[in-house]
Amino acid sequence: MKKRTIERSALATAALAAFALCNSVVAGEPLTNAQAIKLAIAAYKGNTTAFNSLKSDASSGDVVAQNWFGGYYQEKKQYKKANYWFLKAADQGSADAEYNLGIDYSNGQGVPQNYAKANYWYLKAADQGFADAENNLGDDYYHGQGVPQNYAKANYWFLKAADQGFADAENNLGDDYGNGQGVPQNYAKANYWYLKAADQGSADAENNLGDDYYHGQGVPQNSLKAIHWWKKAAAQGIKRAQQSIAAVEHENTN
Repeated sequence: MKKRTIERSALATAALAAFALCNSVVAGEPLTNAQAIKLAIAAYKGNTTAFNSLKSDASSGDVVAQNWFGGYYQEKKQYKKANYWFLKAADQGSADAEYNLGIDYSNGQGVPQNYAKANYWYLKAADQGFADAENNLGDDYYHGQGVPQNYAKANYWFLKAADQGFADAENNLGDDYGNGQGVPQNYAKANYWYLKAADQGSADAENNLGDDYYHGQGVPQNSLKAIHWWKKAAAQGIKRAQQSIAAVEHENTN
């Protein structure tokens, strides 16, 4: 199953790294990404000084501040204001902001849902090597959202993201090799990509490896290895993995 990546580089996921990396903000100097994140987090928590500082930098044309001021409004669910600042940053070539605009057009946040416009912004970010955008372009080509459905083009973009170690894209490539979509069906190659994704903790890939070990697809049949991978996926809440384990245990008791 394909899994759409809808997250952005949000305040919650960036918080720890930001506080670990951030140095003192020096007036008049461009903000680093870590500094902007720290200000955005503080502003979100109600720090007026941080809010005013981030707003001032964004208003002065600091591209990093503009993207993270948009991130602040995104977390506040004020999507139109978020997109105003994302667009400011995107117009200066910020791949983060281009990706964020793509997400909002895809989800219809602050703008009417429009997959074609989402892909316009994803492509701009992907052309700068932004792995999240590459994966989302692959996903839209896979589903035919905003573009004609084309499995070969989907795999082109999945591979670009996978080559950067993007786990969702690795799992997506595994799916397409397993199903023969856009590539000749090849279970061994499917498992190659599933394993890469599973080694990064992808629950979907762990479940898929379990299935292939159980059925002997691309690997020698091995129920113990199947259960090993299913347990990893089940621990992350994958219900199919839990059901598979229960089914095998039931078989063994009969």
